[in-house]
Amino acid sequence: MRSILLSGGSGKRLWPLSNDSRSKQFLKVLHGPEGNPESMVQRVWRQLNHAGLASEALIATSLPQVEILTSQLGDDVRLVVEPERRDTFPAIALAASYLYSVESVSLNETIAVLPVDPFVEKEFFEVLATLPEMLDKSGADLALMGVVPTHPSEKYGYIIPQSQSSSENNNEYVNVAKFQEKPCESDAVLMIEQAALWNCGVFAFKLGYLINLLIEMELPIQYDEMLKQYGRLNKISFDYQVVEKANQIIAIPYNGFWKDLGTWNTLTEEMGSSVVGKGWITGDSLNTHLVNELNIPVAILGLSDVVVAVSPDGILVSDKEASPRIKEILKNEDQRPMYEERRWGCYRVLDYTRNEAGGEVLTKRICISAGKNLSYQYHLLRNEVWTVVSGTGELILNGQSRMIGQGDTVIIDRSMLHSVRAVTELEIIEVQIGSQLIEEDIVRVSTEWQDIVQTYVKHA
Repeated sequence: MRSILLSGGSGKRLWPLSNDSRSKQFLKVLHGPEGNPESMVQRVWRQLNHAGLASEALIATSLPQVEILTSQLGDDVRLVVEPERRDTFPAIALAASYLYSVESVSLNETIAVLPVDPFVEKEFFEVLATLPEMLDKSGADLALMGVVPTHPSEKYGYIIPQSQSSSENNNEYVNVAKFQEKPCESDAVLMIEQAALWNCGVFAFKLGYLINLLIEMELPIQYDEMLKQYGRLNKISFDYQVVEKANQIIAIPYNGFWKDLGTWNTLTEEMGSSVVGKGWITGDSLNTHLVNELNIPVAILGLSDVVVAVSPDGILVSDKEASPRIKEILKNEDQRPMYEERRWGCYRVLDYTRNEAGGEVLTKRICISAGKNLSYQYHLLRNEVWTVVSGTGELILNGQSRMIGQGDTVIIDRSMLHSVRAVTELEIIEVQIGSQLIEEDIVRVSTEWQDIVQTYVKHA
């Protein structure tokens, strides 16, 4: 079995910690096995490793998430990157074309698709591993995993099975009659009486099933061609494009722990500590949580059932039940991310101003992990000034190499090629000055440090 993990869209429901480049799955607010901070994606990848499934898994993602995935999971994680965000059907089709034409996976191989952020225990992956056998036994087009409900929730979609009398499968799976999106509580009660399951977004199919479907739709099945034509694929979910049109669908019940940590209300229930970051909560503040990413103390006094989240992107103070409404408030907001994780470390925006003449000034605090490096690059529209706050590194500026350390200042004019590698963890205050401070202003020449040194450093 091969697995495709979906890590796509931007995050608004967990603002201000989540943004266009750092969705909910990347927030390090959970506790790992040794008490270390852990994100949802790190937790799932660790569980996949323990289940022996990670080596046959890849992650379908969007370009803004590539560096943070590499940062959190390492360089060995296999990624299929969408040229642009186009919903789940195009993303899965792209990954399937990669498996078929690049990795030469058999058309009879089972492909399991799951979100990158389910909050589950190891038993979940044991049931996941049975999907190939259930597909073979049933002869179905699709096999879904469905969670046995613990209460009549209005937050989840439901999988409605056919009557039990029509199934002769020893309760290993049920045949699916239909789906119901987020019903009212009274309807949910009736569905549970019919043995309905929560739809947790996990399903499987034979690779040949999807490849044949792409051929019928006159879409490419070769990965390189799919990349070229990706922009012409409809923005549509896999559910609407494939699931609702399938002839036979089965569901495998999962009677175990499962939780969607998609809101502050649910996420804080699984946090190992009520305070993450600098701050205090008084003892008379019940069921209250603080997540603070800034180096400024925050005090919460006498407030219960509240979440306070503080990041460079903003500050949220909310009743927990009301916290999902943040998505409505932010629906027209288009602020640039003020904090990002990259393959080499992270940066935080400290200040941004625009002067009367239209020029822009952006100040960042950059942290480069020991042994990591920035790409060898130049800018078209801006100059930069670096001041080293701590650590040591090797700077390459227009082909000249030298060591830099605490207190050193580096002036980088536009069009000057530059890179730095951290010998020890390196912190830099970077001031950008230019007419337009955008990502498209960066022209990357090389990424790997060894290539940069061998190809571009001028030796005496």
